Amino acid sequence: MQDRAERSASRLAILAQVSAELARTLDVPAAVAHLPRVVVPALADFAIVTVVDPDGRPRDVGSWHSDPAARPLLERYAAVRLDSMPAVSPAARALVSGEAVRECSETVRTMLPPGEARDVVRVLDPHSAVVLPMRGRGRTLGLLTVYFRPGTEVADENLATAQDVADRAGLALDNARLYNAQQQLAEGLQRSLLTEPPEPDHAEIAVRYLPAAEAARVGGDWYDAFLQPGGTTMLVIGDVVGHDTEAAAAMGQLRSLLRGIATYSDAGPVEVLRGLDASMATLQTGTLATAAIARFEQTPEEYERGLTRMRWANAGHLPPLVVNPDGTVAELATWRGDLLLGVDADTRRRENVVTLDRGSTVLLYTDGLIERRDADLDSGLVRLRDALIELAGLPLQEMLDELLERLVHGRPEDDVALVAVRLHRQDRPRPAEAGPNRVPPDVPDARTPA
Repeated sequence: MQDRAERSASRLAILAQVSAELARTLDVPAAVAHLPRVVVPALADFAIVTVVDPDGRPRDVGSWHSDPAARPLLERYAAVRLDSMPAVSPAARALVSGEAVRECSETVRTMLPPGEARDVVRVLDPHSAVVLPMRGRGRTLGLLTVYFRPGTEVADENLATAQDVADRAGLALDNARLYNAQQQLAEGLQRSLLTEPPEPDHAEIAVRYLPAAEAARVGGDWYDAFLQPGGTTMLVIGDVVGHDTEAAAAMGQLRSLLRGIATYSDAGPVEVLRGLDASMATLQTGTLATAAIARFEQTPEEYERGLTRMRWANAGHLPPLVVNPDGTVAELATWRGDLLLGVDADTRRRENVVTLDRGSTVLLYTDGLIERRDADLDSGLVRLRDALIELAGLPLQEMLDELLERLVHGRPEDDVALVAVRLHRQDRPRPAEAGPNRVPPDVPDARTPA
């Protein structure tokens, strides 16, 4: 009785360890590759774990042997065996049927063609093997093959425990597959809506979108850049509250609404935000979002003086930053803007105007660029400002790439969206690094575009 209780406790401990291994990381395939070390030697003499790639090809990803001296040999067998296995092999049958397959090693050896796989398995000398499917929802996502040497008793309760291990691994792999599919759906939706910007004469526009490192964080960040009917350039940055596919869909809806309002009415930033708030209330979107809009205007007199006015408004978003031609950075306001969109359609919004010298760069960004779990936004703004000062002399595209590398190292905790414009001098030809001049055909070809 005591011996049975100890065996039961050992099996429960193995299953608990497997669950912990699979739950502690988002890299489920790596955790699954570690499973042979959990089941050997408690449940088998050695083991190999196999996963099915997205293209349907099985691949051995982990192995373990109770004899340390035999581990390199087992690794070599795992590296070559699948390429030598015929379609009627135990592994192939288990993948197709989704049921466990038990076979003696002599039968497996006779299936293998002459070559390294047959030679290595002869040295490993298992007496028998059981191939256990790692089953997900309606599909087999991998295999756990346990081997027993001559003289080892193959206990049914050990095989049942090994199958429980395989089932937990299969469910974890399936969850990871669904999780990645959701991330790809949200990111794909988001990227499909974030279109390339126009390139008005003597104004170079650059954009970036970088999804969060964690799949669950993909959501509602967006940028936009377009020309209004009168020829003025408008930049938009925004962030829908939430981080999932629903937030990405809401982002697409708000972005389209804002575009329609701005490109039909030729309205300024405050009026565009007011119109968007009113549309959200009428349509009952149930969405909250932040946004900042910057519009670039120029009179003939300002053209002659080499100046451009930026008119901007902020609905709860971080304010634009301006890099002046001399490399200094201007902070246009505190980061606390007006009320978020979707809260009160009747709220009064403020509009700000700043005069820029040609050669200035304006950056709009979402909080993922500066947000950290261990620091506040004010500290993040200081880091961003310092980085911009150091990078002021770079071409615009390089500046944005270097900002992302320095501030989030290519793996942000939250989504990051950036849109920036560099106002090149109008008394000189458009520089080569700015690319071609591209504008919609129905926008006036004004002599003094922004």
